[in-house]
Amino acid sequence: MNKLLFKHIDNSALIIFRVFFGLLIFLESVGAIFTGWVRITLVEPKFTFSFMPFDWLQPLPGYGMYVYFFIMGVFGFFVMIGYKYRVSILAFTLMWASVYFMQKSSYNNHYYLLILLSAIMCVLPANRRFSVDAKQSSDIKSNNMPQWCSYIFIVQMAIVYTYASIAKWYPDWLDITVVKNLMANRKNYYVIGDLLQQQWVHYSLTYLGLFFDLLVVPMLLWKPTRKWAFIASLFFHLFNSIVFQIGIFPYMSIALLVFFYPPKTIKNIFFKNEIFYQAGEVKIPPYKNYLLPLFAVYFCVQIALPVRHWFIKDNVLWTEEGHRMAWRMMLRSKGGMVTYKVVDKNTGKKTRIKLRDYLSAKQRRTASTKPDVIWQFSQRLKREYALKGKDVSVYVDCKVSVNGRPYKRLIDEKTDLANVKWNTFGHNAWILPSKLD
Repeated sequence: MNKLLFKHIDNSALIIFRVFFGLLIFLESVGAIFTGWVRITLVEPKFTFSFMPFDWLQPLPGYGMYVYFFIMGVFGFFVMIGYKYRVSILAFTLMWASVYFMQKSSYNNHYYLLILLSAIMCVLPANRRFSVDAKQSSDIKSNNMPQWCSYIFIVQMAIVYTYASIAKWYPDWLDITVVKNLMANRKNYYVIGDLLQQQWVHYSLTYLGLFFDLLVVPMLLWKPTRKWAFIASLFFHLFNSIVFQIGIFPYMSIALLVFFYPPKTIKNIFFKNEIFYQAGEVKIPPYKNYLLPLFAVYFCVQIALPVRHWFIKDNVLWTEEGHRMAWRMMLRSKGGMVTYKVVDKNTGKKTRIKLRDYLSAKQRRTASTKPDVIWQFSQRLKREYALKGKDVSVYVDCKVSVNGRPYKRLIDEKTDLANVKWNTFGHNAWILPSKLD
């Protein structure tokens, strides 16, 4: 175990990844401002639907979130050049995690992955070379690192890809329904729009996507297939970037490929004129007794989170219970129709809520299909009316279509959602049975 984890290898892969990582998080931060993501998701809404334990976490008022993302961009740039690296990557991680947990309307597995990768980068010696820090302090300069610094990325991505493949093994994916629906929204794409509507393309994308996720890590680890896995990765991620426009994730995935190649290969590509470290010393660090339990806990959590929905009643496609942080990527299309009705318990007066008075367009879509968001909005309505001195009930009439199926009732319309608790770790009985068969 000591040799496996603490043998020292050339650190070229980590150093070049830090540069790409810093560049990508810089672009993600400033890009969110210029593309309007910050405005639509965080500035225009009157409030955001936060993750349950973080209901208090809300966007800064006025232009605060623009400044917030600009500061994140500065930290990303500092990570790229390796300036005040520890402070910069820790600050970015905390700020990005706050953005992630303060809003659900733009939930994305890739945003969650960025938290994990940023947290991993916090504990790695990624500024020991080709950095401002190393130039300012020769004491930290080094061309080697313990082998675990590379393995941690490999294991993390193996978990991501494997669960992404497992999630696709269900009827609507296997019969191309999901991909067909996804491509239907892209028929107006210039040049490739018509091609994306072809059935043979749907079948190809369905099964290539499934087997790519399942096999890419083993193929990258095995030398005879590494070249083909690399080519497949480039095609897969660039295709996703062009067709689905999912931000930096495809390029982050490509950058992570450096950890699957021998250190000398990466050194010869990016640092050709520098000395290659090949001593292969095994150095047992003083933090060993803390590192191994920390890794064990971290990866146990990463393995457990994606399977929690298997232990919750009904189909996760319908209930959404256990969907987040489970690498369930682009697995379904969902539409909803919803009516919120507030009933004054004292007078019996009924008020139909106009969602446009409370929610942005993106939030309205979320509050029409996601049970936890529907519950949160009901709780918010209760609090708002309580400020007016009124004790109310909130009833919701919601119908949802999954993957183009007929609309079915999602919520028990007789349940007062303002006065029930949310079950974080189990099934909420007021979510009606799925009937997705």
